[in-house]
Amino acid sequence: MRLAGGWRTQFVALAAIWGSSFLFIKVLDRHWSPTWVALGRVALGAATLVVLVYARGERLRVPRSAWPHLLIAALFLNAIPFTLFAYGERHVSSVVAGLWNASAPLWVLAFVLLVFGDEQFTSTRAAGLAFGFAGVVLLLGPWRGLGGGEAIGHLACAGAAVCYGIGFPYARRFVATRPESGVVLAAAQLLCATAVLAVFTPLTAAPTVHIGAGGVLSILVLGVLGTGVAYVLNYAILRAAGATTAATVTYLVPVFSTLLGAVVLSETVHWSQPVGAAVLLTGIAISQGRLRALRPLLRASPARSSWR
Repeated sequence: MRLAGGWRTQFVALAAIWGSSFLFIKVLDRHWSPTWVALGRVALGAATLVVLVYARGERLRVPRSAWPHLLIAALFLNAIPFTLFAYGERHVSSVVAGLWNASAPLWVLAFVLLVFGDEQFTSTRAAGLAFGFAGVVLLLGPWRGLGGGEAIGHLACAGAAVCYGIGFPYARRFVATRPESGVVLAAAQLLCATAVLAVFTPLTAAPTVHIGAGGVLSILVLGVLGTGVAYVLNYAILRAAGATTAATVTYLVPVFSTLLGAVVLSETVHWSQPVGAAVLLTGIAISQGRLRALRPLLRASPARSSWR
């Protein structure tokens, strides 16, 4: 998928799509239960990607041995976190949900280091993790109190981010290395998520049929764009600019989610939330080694001895 301006335009479009997802989840929460919100978006996303697979001249063929891995990836990257975010936003603002989503790379690093053992634990990564979790505390803002179910909302959104922490390294090891194209694998993964949610969702309250123009727009954006087209944009950026650049979309997503929540939904933004997000993202940058470019400047500084 090509947009005018190349991968940079795709980068901004992807951040805007993912950042707006929390606004549209909030709107849908007024009409549907969390599981119906999750099912609606994965079903539409799966349908979008299946159409794209065949439009690209490919076929949706995946060996039987890959389906268990796709199922696990679907659970931790789609079915569970999408449901948890929808549930969490019944108790906290879309701004808070978007900021919790920004903590996902921190959980990814934690699980990669402690569970999957794919990378070495270093002092830099330890400092990044410590800095990042300090940002999480600021984001949570426990001194304001967590009454009225707010604590449950925070836990649900945090749980969704933790799911990403498990799902991304698992998918990287067992799914991303497969020979099938990224669009085929993403379509298969979303079909798995749709099947799982289709089993449990009918057990919950039936969704409201008449959800208005806002509800229709919300489910279309969440499903077709946020859970379908976004995958294609992400893979296009990966091919054009590389994994390192593609991963930095994490830093821009909370900007869109916060602005949209504050402007469109008139949600309150406490000072500790953007500050906590900034500290959190700085910790992620440290842990990923993105601040190494500053080392020559620090070495050249005459005040370097003050850091000893």
